[in-house]
Amino acid sequence: MREGNLEAPTRHAVDWKSPDFHDEASALKEMERVFDICHGCRRCVSLCQSFPNLFDLVDATADGEVHGVDKKDYGQVVDQCYLCDLCYMTKCPYTPPHPWNLDFPHLMLRAKAIKFRQGGVKASEKFLASTDVHGQFAGIPIVVSVVNAVNATQTARKAMESQLGVHPEAWMPGLAPQRFRWGRAMNHTASVAVNGERTPGKVAVFSTCFVNYNEPGIGEELLKVLEHNEIPYEIVEKEQCCGMPKLELGDLDSVEKAWAANIPVLARYAREGWAIVTPVPSCTLMFKQELPLLFPNDADTQLVQKAMFDPFEYFVARHKDGLLKTDFNTALGRVSYHIPCHGRVQRIGRKTEELFKLIGQSVDVQLNTVERCSGHAGTYGVKAATHKTAMKIGKPVFKSMAQNEPDHVGSDCPMAGHHIAQGMTEAGTPPKSVKHPLALMRIAYGID
Repeated sequence: MREGNLEAPTRHAVDWKSPDFHDEASALKEMERVFDICHGCRRCVSLCQSFPNLFDLVDATADGEVHGVDKKDYGQVVDQCYLCDLCYMTKCPYTPPHPWNLDFPHLMLRAKAIKFRQGGVKASEKFLASTDVHGQFAGIPIVVSVVNAVNATQTARKAMESQLGVHPEAWMPGLAPQRFRWGRAMNHTASVAVNGERTPGKVAVFSTCFVNYNEPGIGEELLKVLEHNEIPYEIVEKEQCCGMPKLELGDLDSVEKAWAANIPVLARYAREGWAIVTPVPSCTLMFKQELPLLFPNDADTQLVQKAMFDPFEYFVARHKDGLLKTDFNTALGRVSYHIPCHGRVQRIGRKTEELFKLIGQSVDVQLNTVERCSGHAGTYGVKAATHKTAMKIGKPVFKSMAQNEPDHVGSDCPMAGHHIAQGMTEAGTPPKSVKHPLALMRIAYGID
């Protein structure tokens, strides 16, 4: 048998509806097989805490082999996986089409799903992953003011630690006084849609929970750039959470409910020739990869997958079509830009970096690109049990982002951006400005 993969990794659908998927004995047997391969390789030790935990467990056995690890301890590996997929995409030499057929993230998803079905997930974790629930308070001015003010106090943060398992020092997003979907007209159709070879000429914006409830300004930046480029857009008429937070818990039934609510709506836009753009990488990835693998036989899901774009993937393709305005007139200076894991896993290349380099052909942009996990990983970075580990994982990123005292730091993942800013501040190199790349693109255009 050949050693390692010489081809690009391919992904099998997740057969989560089969009885075997939730069979604990079957899953533990597969975990032992995979852990034995990982133990013999150890290339992933630098990625997340799952692998150091696994190797420490193996090394503590009498003969230094996986069969000596108590299967009750497998949870120490599973609980540290936040499904970033980097081991699969960038490190593992035994992914399919290799005969060993190793898919570590989807095996961890299976283990999480079994744990969830057995009642092993705390109510506090379920609440943290229910973005549509706590987001409902956004847009109610009095409630927002009170909640944001209270959550900023040390007393409230201590209470959140005891009741919700949120680390008192972790960055937490505030609620927006006005939701993105309430902030302006739902569509902009003054311009004529001009299709390119690579890009539809009109955009349907799936705003995401974070943009709708926490930082609507990111959505506004996207709309301003679309308007500047005379691209008609429409805010998706109805949406709920993409399901990524529930996926990370292993709550696949809730993922299915979100899928059933979103896909029929988005499929209509796809059939009508819209590009569907989401300004948060995790949400984009959900529609591009996770849902098509969970529902591989659903034609509408595959249709939405083909229509889905990361914002900068769309803008770079628009430029290649000769249809993106390049009248950049405002210098950005020194920019430290972070590529989030869920952007890398989309396999679209470094599109935001490409766009910054395009801007740099017209105005001053001194770009420092950092491509490494920030450690935030959704709720992982805010939980009391894992916040310190998240900060440890992010240390190399915090250091790299601080190089040359940047004027702006940012990430396509806004939560990673704030996590990085916190890490830089704790390291004694606080950022001058934290801005989403869409905001920097808007600034470069000179748009108010």
